[in-house]
Amino acid sequence: MQKIILQQSFPQDWIRMFTHLANLFFEEAKIEIEGTDDVILVEFTVEQAAGIWSGESTLKWNGHVYHSAFSEKEEEGDEKQRNRQLKRIYSHLFLDSLEQATGMEQAWGILTGIRPTKLYHKYRNEGLTAADTKKLLMKQHRISQEKVDLLAKIADVQLGAIPDLHDLENEVSLYIGIPFCPTKCAYCTFPAYAIHRKNGRVESFLDGLHEEMREIGKWLKERDIKITTIYFGGGTPTSIEADEMDALYQTMYDSFPHMKEVREVTVEAGRPDTITPEKIEVLKKWGIDRISVNPQSYTDETLKAIGRHHTVQETIDKFWMSRNMGMRNINMDLIIGLPNEGLDEFQHSLNETEKMQPESLTIHTLSFKRASEMTRNKDKYRVADRVTVEQMMKQGEQWTASNGYVPYYLYRQKNILGNLENVGYAKPGEESIYNILIMEEVQTIIGIGCGASSKFMDPVTEKITQFQNPKDPAAYILTFEEYIDKKIEHLERIFPNRPVVSEA
Repeated sequence: MQKIILQQSFPQDWIRMFTHLANLFFEEAKIEIEGTDDVILVEFTVEQAAGIWSGESTLKWNGHVYHSAFSEKEEEGDEKQRNRQLKRIYSHLFLDSLEQATGMEQAWGILTGIRPTKLYHKYRNEGLTAADTKKLLMKQHRISQEKVDLLAKIADVQLGAIPDLHDLENEVSLYIGIPFCPTKCAYCTFPAYAIHRKNGRVESFLDGLHEEMREIGKWLKERDIKITTIYFGGGTPTSIEADEMDALYQTMYDSFPHMKEVREVTVEAGRPDTITPEKIEVLKKWGIDRISVNPQSYTDETLKAIGRHHTVQETIDKFWMSRNMGMRNINMDLIIGLPNEGLDEFQHSLNETEKMQPESLTIHTLSFKRASEMTRNKDKYRVADRVTVEQMMKQGEQWTASNGYVPYYLYRQKNILGNLENVGYAKPGEESIYNILIMEEVQTIIGIGCGASSKFMDPVTEKITQFQNPKDPAAYILTFEEYIDKKIEHLERIFPNRPVVSEA
């Protein structure tokens, strides 16, 4: 625990900002206003004169003193805008001081949010050129040249995949959450529960899910609102039986409007131990050929350590079974920094992936999520250091480029190893539309099912309101009708003038 003493008082939201930045440098940091033992002392001076904000900071640690300075033109706007600019100035000073003191450089600068590409799109939509957008991101947010180039490339690929990306505010996408898995992975905090059928909760949950799909579909049909994409996630949606999957897809087609115009339907089949020929046949029956088969690692010892009860060979077998049975678009996931893995193990995973050539590959960097088993028992899981995970990320970048993949979406997480990122790569033309939409937040995404998060985006103001379904199946079963009503209230608010269309 590294204590940092700020020799001024700040509101609590500012303290959170400073803490997020400090955690980029230390495994765990705590911001305080007093203390003496092994602390970092930081003092700021920020002033405004002649339309210019100027700031200086002094950081003292281990007998050394580090000075930072930053200034920029005062921005026009209300108190909220002024506060945002001041936060940015203080972040610059704080980050620069910590970089000097630790010798660590942060390629993502002062950004601690999860959607850097959304920021890139924002500046471009305001009329800036690509070159000016890059300069602004480097100056205002301290992002490195390498990362702004990556953002620009991803943004171009996204607009190639979805030319009307910024004109979809009057459509919606759907996320359908099925909260069951064979086992729960050690790094996971998704609403996922080991599936067992003795208490009937799987069947009761599915009854509620069918009803929620019907009611949301009815509302969308009555307002003639189109659906851009549908994504079955979880958990692992293929944990349920083939006949249960078949019934869900029947309800999907019966309930949702304009199904023939939906651009993409995806079903995560991430756990290879849930994939069977019967389930693939059901997917084919409904014209669904975009799935995930996620190895995470191609080392059996790693899979055991993280609680995945399948083997490397089973991943390979289920991939080829899915491909040979007609799955046209298969995604695979790999995770950088899993316990006891380094450069050799990750290169082995890339070599095995090369034999299969999935249409898309997402390279995640391990994140210590607060509620995960791995975070609760960090001493049990030995992971790679910052330098190694950076080298592993480079391995992934080089491998994807040499195998014809392009980066098409990116997001970041708190407590991610090396302050890196998660990047989705795809063969040109095989990008996941849903993955782009969920990251860039350009339309409403309605969450249906257990633990599903809805993001209601007002088409006029673009303000986003989040709404979460219960994570626990027992709670969902008891309250799903109430949550349907609440979601429809949100939909009525953001689509207030959509006339009700009578069915012919």
